[in-house]
Amino acid sequence: VQEAAEITTTRVEPEVYVPPRPGSPVMRATGDERASALYFDRMERRIPLGLGRDGAPLYLNADFLDGTRGAHVSISGISGVATKTSFATWLLYSLFHSGVLGAEAVNTRALIFNVKGEDLLLLDHVNAKLDSDTEVKYAELGIRPGPFQSVAVFAPPRAGSSTATPDVACRTTGVEPFYWTLSDFCAQRLLPFVFADADDERQQYTMVVHQVTAHLARVATPADSGVVIEGQRLGSYEDLVDYVCTQLSDEETRAPWSGSAVGLGTVNAFSRRLIGSKKDLGRLIRGDLPTRRAHGIDTSDAQVSVVDLHNLPDRAQRFVVGVTLRAEFERKEKAGTAKPLQFVVLDELNKYAPRDGTSPIKEILLDIAERGRSLGVILIGAQQTASEVERRIVANSAIRVVGRLDSAEASRPEYGFLPASQRQRVLLAKPGTMFVAQPEIPVPLVVEFPFPSWATRPSEAGPAPKTARRSATQGVDPFVLAAGDSLDDIPF
Repeated sequence: VQEAAEITTTRVEPEVYVPPRPGSPVMRATGDERASALYFDRMERRIPLGLGRDGAPLYLNADFLDGTRGAHVSISGISGVATKTSFATWLLYSLFHSGVLGAEAVNTRALIFNVKGEDLLLLDHVNAKLDSDTEVKYAELGIRPGPFQSVAVFAPPRAGSSTATPDVACRTTGVEPFYWTLSDFCAQRLLPFVFADADDERQQYTMVVHQVTAHLARVATPADSGVVIEGQRLGSYEDLVDYVCTQLSDEETRAPWSGSAVGLGTVNAFSRRLIGSKKDLGRLIRGDLPTRRAHGIDTSDAQVSVVDLHNLPDRAQRFVVGVTLRAEFERKEKAGTAKPLQFVVLDELNKYAPRDGTSPIKEILLDIAERGRSLGVILIGAQQTASEVERRIVANSAIRVVGRLDSAEASRPEYGFLPASQRQRVLLAKPGTMFVAQPEIPVPLVVEFPFPSWATRPSEAGPAPKTARRSATQGVDPFVLAAGDSLDDIPF
């Protein structure tokens, strides 16, 4: 009986490209020979990726992830089937717990935007459904299973809440609300992120956006939690929008706000869109909450920071992503050093950095893709279709990961790194199977990564960790503390 197999050459050592003689013995590589064939012997720092078809570990060269020789990860696949988000979190878990970062792991940070459901809000809860077979897989990879040890969760306030109660259902502890005061909005020049839709930048009214932004930064002064503009106190985002639109509609006051060379039609187009943002952004930009309370998204306290966006409308999601990314990128620019590293996990890159058009968010993501490596900002981006994402972002990704694709998408040139045989296999890939391409290995690796050892839904979650910080809005009433001591006076 004769058997024939079609193989792909991964390595020729020494580099004498002469085909083997007919009849030469062929065997499956194992042990050191397998490591040599897959270039693992050249990797000084290896991150466990998962298991191969032979049940042996597969690795990623850390030099192409941390910016030493390359940076950024692009993950593509069908929503709900390709397990893109699960692989991104697994990659972070492997990076933090494999020891490849050494002492720097403590200070390395990851910022994750949760855009679908509440799956990523339980990263610090153990997975109660973890079985012995999965534990064996973790042991083979040299990683101890468990939840993420240092997690901070940020969620927007509930609509209509006067106490900034986080809008989260799956957990009651360890969640902090985030919002921006009117003073923050004006002083930090956040208005352009209200118009963060890529199609908007094609319109002429964007010149009004920048003119109004600059004028607000000049004339707005803080007043408790609100602002005072030209002698009038404004206590909510709705008040601010109404005031700006009133100034723009009055011929006597329009020029300082919009500039003298802007037509009335352009001003009205700006006003219509600004008025349309009141409902979406009213609970994020506040003038009715104490300014003393911490209300920003702070990534410095925990190793992993999760920003929940799933309850926000599209315009509000864009605003939060844009403002947060700008703040983190500017912080790293001011630091002037690449270490400690800052990872950013963002799903739906199709929406935030589309191939056509321009927007403030897209410009920030392009900056991260092109300059982030030298600044220590590493993007782990996920999208359903890489063919619809800005080319420069995909091209600057040293690591490319593909889950299950549909046939039309798989035929696009963006997946030219996949051999013809793998382009057919990717149409049938099961959840948990990914095709990983890295610069050092000429053929993508077919990886099966283990089931998450942290909870991905409330039904899997074990007890809340003791390290979970109580939310500021869930703290004990100060009057209760004072009740036990008759000498205590009213605390204000």
